[in-house]
Amino acid sequence: MKKALLLLASHALVALAGFAAGVYLLPILIAPPAPEVAVVSELASKARFTAQFRRDLTGSDALHWGEGTVSVGPEAVSLMGRLAPGPDYKLYLSPTFVQTEAEFLPLKNQMLRVGDVKTFENFVVPLPPGVDLAAYNTVVVWCETFKEFISAAQYR
Repeated sequence: MKKALLLLASHALVALAGFAAGVYLLPILIAPPAPEVAVVSELASKARFTAQFRRDLTGSDALHWGEGTVSVGPEAVSLMGRLAPGPDYKLYLSPTFVQTEAEFLPLKNQMLRVGDVKTFENFVVPLPPGVDLAAYNTVVVWCETFKEFISAAQYR
């Protein structure tokens, strides 16, 4: 009986570890190629605003972070930098700077969901036509599936 429980526990632990590894690795394996540096640089040169993703935000940790220069322009939001890999990342524009899940969730209905972030080194997310960038001041990357704050940058 003791041997059966030990086997069951060890198999459950291995299955859990495999699932966790899959959640972490699958987005990396299926991510499209990162946009070329020249494309990101061109969009950055047209940007109205720039800001920095930093790893030291209150809501960031070893698995949820961003770093690099975010450019907000008339056509797109772009990042020259990196994000921690993960599933189902969304880019939001927020009227208020947020840096934790607790700050993000009450304001989510006031934010503009711009689109999906599908790459983890550099990204370009097109802006919908007619977005008033002055109505917002922060770019936020959020993991929709796990309701996790990834990073934010205040651009005004």
